[in-house]
Amino acid sequence: MRIEENKSLKLYNSFGCNEISRYFAAVKSVDALLEAIAWSKEKIIPYYILGAGSNILFTKPFEGLVIKIEIVGILKTNETASEVFLNVGAGENWHHFVSYCIQKGWGGIENLSLIPGTVGASPIQNIGAYGVEVQETIESVTAIDTQSNQPITFNNLACKFSYRSSLFKEENNRYLITAVAFILKKQPQLRTEYGSIKETLREKGIKNPSLVAISNAIIQIRSSKLPDPKVLGNAGSFFKNPTLTTIDFEKLKTLFPQMIAYPISDDLYKIAAGWLIENCGWKGIRKGKVGCYEKQTLVLVNYDNASGNEILDFSEEIIQSVLKKFEIRLEREVIVL
Repeated sequence: MRIEENKSLKLYNSFGCNEISRYFAAVKSVDALLEAIAWSKEKIIPYYILGAGSNILFTKPFEGLVIKIEIVGILKTNETASEVFLNVGAGENWHHFVSYCIQKGWGGIENLSLIPGTVGASPIQNIGAYGVEVQETIESVTAIDTQSNQPITFNNLACKFSYRSSLFKEENNRYLITAVAFILKKQPQLRTEYGSIKETLREKGIKNPSLVAISNAIIQIRSSKLPDPKVLGNAGSFFKNPTLTTIDFEKLKTLFPQMIAYPISDDLYKIAAGWLIENCGWKGIRKGKVGCYEKQTLVLVNYDNASGNEILDFSEEIIQSVLKKFEIRLEREVIVL
């Protein structure tokens, strides 16, 4: 394990914020991870576990050890006539993993194509897109319990998955994910009803889509809406879609008939945060070095080396304007550090 000092994090977060970590280590094994944790405890300094840095906003220097997880590997552990079981290292690039499975003909995560980040981060946020959440394919998650420094494996139920959350998010870094086990289908039920997937397939003249076709359609849709972080710093969707009770939703719907929302149960509706933000006039708005992306209002962008605090302040303005107009308080999806 190599410890670097006063490391710029500019290349390790998709916003491109140039904050400094007092110490930095990239770990490629569970043993190296444990060694890094032990080192930080010996120094009596905090540590932070970093994946691809695609869902984080650094707003100040980190006076501890940033540990970048680079544990990789995709291992098939079992197979039946209808399913395949995989164990995947936490440091694997998520889209690389999705593409690998699609090439093999294993379905279940094709709708999650082109989501930035690592496999290890996927259960924390319970990432989701186009009608699919990653919890639907996760068999178990293996992590290090930092209270005992011992590995522990959680089955799907124990992960306490919910909308953009899980046990691993609720427990505030107690569990450091090292691997995720997936169950994928050899003859998957394809999901094309959400968003503009079906329309995109129709435009391509595809009537009986394959996993590859669905993935390509989603890549096309996402690319048309989301800027490339290598060109324009961003973390994808900055805000969560809020939920309202059916009663509150119906009341608000009478005031705003065009509001976009989706029922998620008999008692709850998910409101499109992008619609709320756009109807507060933020689409395409730029203030100084930060702005709201012109093609997707959920995306905040770093136009010109903005600091994390400038981005945070801009997001707070949006939150307050939505609260004032709709009496809904948006929550940030990104982690603010």
